[in-house]
Amino acid sequence: MAKRVLIVDDAVFMRMKLKNILEANGYEVAGEAQNGQEAFDLYQATKPDLVTMDITMPEVDGIDALKMIKGADASARVVMCSAMGQQGMVMDAIRSGAVDFIVKPFDTDRVIKALEKALA
Repeated sequence: MAKRVLIVDDAVFMRMKLKNILEANGYEVAGEAQNGQEAFDLYQATKPDLVTMDITMPEVDGIDALKMIKGADASARVVMCSAMGQQGMVMDAIRSGAVDFIVKPFDTDRVIKALEKALA
């Protein structure tokens, strides 16, 4: 059965790019969210196998959303997505429970390796 992934990013283009990479590699997209609150609500509703979470978003950012999801489900698997130069935020995310991170712009091989590692 295909692993189900929730994609969280405030940029439609980034969600679309990630969705194309995932679907081309046998993953099922459980849903898409554009901010952290939406991500938390969708996580509760869909219970995906994995979440890809942008760090910088309006309303609730990725790190707070990560903490909310991990607070509700300690076994949640979240891979953070960051632009170059956000190393400090990535470290905060790892300390908060993220299993890995991928850097934008997305490299297909790196995305798939991060997801495989997170799901292992």
